[in-house]
Amino acid sequence: MNDAETILDANVVLQKSENTSLATWVNNSYIKAATADNTRRAYRSDIRHFEAWGGKLPAKPEIVSAYLQHFATLLNPRTLARRLTALKNWHHYQGFNDPTSHPVIKKTLTGILRVHGKPKEKAPPLSPKDLLKIVKQLQNDESLAVHRDNALLQIGYFGGFRRSELVNIRYEHISWKEEGIEILLPHSKTDQENEGQHVAIPYGNELLCAVRALKNWVQAANIHSGAVFREIKKGDSLMTQPLSPLSINHILVKRALAAGVSEASKLSSHSLRRGFTTHAYLAGATIETLMRQARWKKTDTLMGYIDTVDRFKENAAMNIFNTIE
Repeated sequence: MNDAETILDANVVLQKSENTSLATWVNNSYIKAATADNTRRAYRSDIRHFEAWGGKLPAKPEIVSAYLQHFATLLNPRTLARRLTALKNWHHYQGFNDPTSHPVIKKTLTGILRVHGKPKEKAPPLSPKDLLKIVKQLQNDESLAVHRDNALLQIGYFGGFRRSELVNIRYEHISWKEEGIEILLPHSKTDQENEGQHVAIPYGNELLCAVRALKNWVQAANIHSGAVFREIKKGDSLMTQPLSPLSINHILVKRALAAGVSEASKLSSHSLRRGFTTHAYLAGATIETLMRQARWKKTDTLMGYIDTVDRFKENAAMNIFNTIE
């Protein structure tokens, strides 16, 4: 870090050795709560990366430009763009001039994106058929881990959950209904002000049913409160702490490989959400119902999930072909 003692929190570095009044004003719990923990951690990492390279704070535009040029071929341009955002926030909250607003910086980043930009890699969507393969493969085992993973993957799929939402589901947030279940999300990526969102999952059929899978899991694990999806140690020892978000990836890949799912090693927790969205749309779900179930605020975000498997459905060229006899 800098020679001056620093505190890195709420997207900012507060230098105690200077501008103490600003530090006192900015460093409060509400400022911290205004930013998601994952974003704050990412910004911390970005600032440290800039300093490890040799950048001094506060920074000058020419130093930021040199930083961008140095890493233009080494880092994803999107990563560099996020690091500029971290630097911008650092300077704003410190009361310094923002070097990232200089026209040269913006032009440099645009040039890097044009020369080195590449399509964003997306996790392949998990199809209902492949989910069924996994579920069938799990049916021959009665261990706690199998009950948990079956419920985890089906709830994650049919609820269109993000992995952070999945691991934060608590038993108290589940309402058992005649038609299925409702799960309350007190907080999520698209509900930063904690208004609360409800996810309804209906009963399925004899092949796939997230509701019955969840019921079997909580009964087998004797869960009546707290985190629903928990760590399990050797010997079926159930812990109280929830799974980590990253563990969702490992569980899905492990179970998909065992079931012989193609591209299993490329799957991630995002494959559940992408798979649900794309295949529900192809099965006739409307944009409105998809946005409600998966809790999107913007239609363009949703369309980014379904266009990869929908290039031949409702294709504009087909309208012309259909007029030719």
